[in-house]
Amino acid sequence: MAVAAALWGTDGLLRLPLADALPAATVVFAEHLLVVAVLLPLLPRAVRALLACGPREWVAVVVIGGGSSALATALFTAAFQSGDPVTPLVLQKLQPLFAMLAAFLLLGERLRGGYLLFALPALLGAWLLAFADPLDVEVAAARTALLALGAAALWAAGTVLARLVSARLRPAEVTALRFSIGLPFAAIVVAVQGNPFAVGWSNAIGVALLALVPGLLALSLYYVGMRATPAARATLAELAFPVTAALVSVTVLGATLSVTQWIGLIVVVAAVTGLGWHERGGQTAVVVEPRRVGVSP
Repeated sequence: MAVAAALWGTDGLLRLPLADALPAATVVFAEHLLVVAVLLPLLPRAVRALLACGPREWVAVVVIGGGSSALATALFTAAFQSGDPVTPLVLQKLQPLFAMLAAFLLLGERLRGGYLLFALPALLGAWLLAFADPLDVEVAAARTALLALGAAALWAAGTVLARLVSARLRPAEVTALRFSIGLPFAAIVVAVQGNPFAVGWSNAIGVALLALVPGLLALSLYYVGMRATPAARATLAELAFPVTAALVSVTVLGATLSVTQWIGLIVVVAAVTGLGWHERGGQTAVVVEPRRVGVSP
């Protein structure tokens, strides 16, 4: 899972040039189309496995494909078009917090009062990170932060729903269904916005790398790791994501952070990682699972 998180951290290096050249919806559609083409041999088996499930799994897979895949990626790409490359990447570090809240609502996991000791500092850190001057909020910066947080929330929902369906579907099947269901949703967004479907040969290599490395490869590794890793413990491995993202953004993409943004980055990483350590240790867990989600053989 740490390797998957590190691969996600390279997303900005590939996505930012595409965000400057193409509409967000076009990039998302091209990503899904390429991944679906690669996973096409797995799709019949995945569909058969889904048909053997119940309505709850069907709804979960549709939400994963339409919301967590197509819409979330579109929001994330749009965030790059409206602001700096660091904020969208590092705000994704809040995804485990969203995942735990979604697990509480969807899977019945209980959150003890100690959860706020980690959640509130993380939200404060996110505020500091989103704005160069946290006391002077600009509309453009707020839009970037909201787009990134929306993507994080949808991806978190996808993580929880993937855990829900993991008892009936293998990781490769979930991956194939996610992108296949997301493809028509991505196409609808492109059509409604009146954007082109073609990315052009000059952007083809960038789209291919984006779809296959921080997209297909990282997500496949993540789903495999998630089969045996609760969300709270996965948080520790996901520390590789903001570290890689910040390193790429500042050293390669030429981004800069104000003093308060650096403080915000540190607070977000410390709060969410502290939560991971807390859940991993022998202390009383602040997140209590009612039952362990089963895994298909």
